[in-house]
Amino acid sequence: MENWNKYARLLLQYCLSVKEGDTILVSTTFLAEPLARELYREACVLGAQMEFSFAFEGMGPLYMHHAKDSLLDRTSPFQDLAIKTFDAYLVIRAPYNLKEDNGFDPGRQKRKLAAGAELNSIYFERTGSGAMRRSLCQFPTLAAAQEADMSLEQYTHFVSHACKLNAPDPIAAWTALGASQQHLVDYLNRCSSITYRNAKSDISFSIKDRIWINSDGKANMPSGEVYTGPIEDSVNGHIHFDVPSIYQGKEIRGITLEVKDGNVISWDAEQGRDLLDRIFEIDGARRFGEVAVGTNYDITRSTKNILFDEKIGGTIHMAIGQSYKQTGGQNQSAIHWDMIANMAEGEILADGNRIYDKGVFII
Repeated sequence: MENWNKYARLLLQYCLSVKEGDTILVSTTFLAEPLARELYREACVLGAQMEFSFAFEGMGPLYMHHAKDSLLDRTSPFQDLAIKTFDAYLVIRAPYNLKEDNGFDPGRQKRKLAAGAELNSIYFERTGSGAMRRSLCQFPTLAAAQEADMSLEQYTHFVSHACKLNAPDPIAAWTALGASQQHLVDYLNRCSSITYRNAKSDISFSIKDRIWINSDGKANMPSGEVYTGPIEDSVNGHIHFDVPSIYQGKEIRGITLEVKDGNVISWDAEQGRDLLDRIFEIDGARRFGEVAVGTNYDITRSTKNILFDEKIGGTIHMAIGQSYKQTGGQNQSAIHWDMIANMAEGEILADGNRIYDKGVFII
């Protein structure tokens, strides 16, 4: 990608709506320096104060393997200040190694998650209320490209295309997508119940008085989805998530969940079941914080990266764990994990009416 400035302007002007006087935290790795440099340039032009939190290669493993217990029970004072007081927060994924989090001691991971639970709750409260604007994006790295079975050049093109950076005016392109999705959320906000159904799934839930969000690139880049939080105790049925993903450095495939009265009562996976066993021990993880439909038809394949895969046109996803406050969701948890299912041969019913068939909305 030659024009990192185009990406930087999209992130600051469109995704985060940065204005003069704002304070912004950017969290990434040193691999993303070309984009970080252009972000800093644009922030200076806008009159915004930008601070960086850079990670070096192997930083996570060093911490998890060597940190004293007393350190695991603390949060970063700088991160604490930023989450509680900054106006905007940008996370740029730029991995050195997508497997480096694999093999950590589960007890130490759980302890670290518990230590961050209060700050995590504040983060969701501030982003949900709009007090802090946030965005998540991707910088192309060799590790991410290899995980996607692409060359770095191919993956860089993939990221650019998914983010509409190849458009003459990316901001105008995302504005148009948001307008095209608005009628979907307007319709869904008048509905009370939803059913996702395909050959391996049949799951229903209430969304009465919950708020559907038009995700048009303001919170994630790329975006392209509509989502809400289900009534927590209303989810019933079974669902199979066939799109593979990596979570906590571990690849997992073919997840099947059985749900009763909002609680995940049984689970299995074709690969990585032991990860599910650990995750479902976390408070709030057996309830759903989000239900959604992917609408970005510029993303046509899985890359084992949830940021992109959950937006694939023709898919649905459901997230276990933390709810987004702006939807009216009430579930609280230290995690939020999106699980994705292909709906190319599926359907979605709203109040008993088919509104989605074979990967596309028909309303």
